[in-house]
Amino acid sequence: MTLPFANTQNDFTFALFGTMREFSKYLTPSDEDRSWGLHLHVAGRSRVKPNSQYPDRKHPSSYQFTWANGRVLQEYQINYISEGSGTLEVGDSVFSINKGDVFILRPGAKHRYKPNKETGWTENYIGFSGDLAKRLLSSKWFNEKKPIIACGHREELIDTILKIFELVQNEKPGYQQVASGMVVKYLGYLVSLQKQKEFTGKPIERIIEEIRFKMRRDVDIDYSLEDLAGEYALGYSYFRKMFKKYTGMAPHQYQLELRIMRAKELLVSSDKSIKEISFQLGFQSIHYFSRIFKNKTGVSPSDFRSPK
Repeated sequence: MTLPFANTQNDFTFALFGTMREFSKYLTPSDEDRSWGLHLHVAGRSRVKPNSQYPDRKHPSSYQFTWANGRVLQEYQINYISEGSGTLEVGDSVFSINKGDVFILRPGAKHRYKPNKETGWTENYIGFSGDLAKRLLSSKWFNEKKPIIACGHREELIDTILKIFELVQNEKPGYQQVASGMVVKYLGYLVSLQKQKEFTGKPIERIIEEIRFKMRRDVDIDYSLEDLAGEYALGYSYFRKMFKKYTGMAPHQYQLELRIMRAKELLVSSDKSIKEISFQLGFQSIHYFSRIFKNKTGVSPSDFRSPK
């Protein structure tokens, strides 16, 4: 399976990213921007040569820090290190940063970071706040105790950062709203990368994909998922665990969602009775089907077919 942002090297994107000029822009979000749910405060790119002083003294006082004193921000920051290596300290924890790593800083967390003198680094940072930002970064995929995500050079990740930088530099009307969407996309790629690390190149990935295909193809067939896992010599408990990690839901729930989706299609595109549809899709009874359908969609099958 190919990653959605796989290593299909786009020479133009990488060349553009590698030659992009340094910049740092501090933004003034309006009340309208703040009400959007996620708004940007700063974005920039800096190349730090080996044996250079760090950090740059040109930043505003609220962003400035020394290695001796560290810093506390009132916003989230994502920093992608596209070249070089260094060190990050958050509280009492120390982390090594390598080329291709992303590290995430949180509001109120004391931290400090710096490139290794021998290598320097190139940092690409974005600072943002908002209720949506807080909700997204409170998910299990962004562990406060593990602020570094190893990404490597990913075309879609780099392209997203470039687009955010372009929006920030131009500051056209509505740029905050568009840029906030790109930040959500950025976070989505980070989650996707982490979710796929456990599966990429392993037999279980191919098996789950094949079983998902069969479930979609044979949505009208009432078959045992336990038997289906057994066809691949998998114990059901292991299969269920890995399937849920891969898709975000258990196999039976996934199968049920497919049947409800198919029921919606049949209700609006066929003249079959609700009873016929329920039995075609393997539900135990029309009453059970109606209850599950309403629970999933908020309306009964009859109201879905003929809205009042």
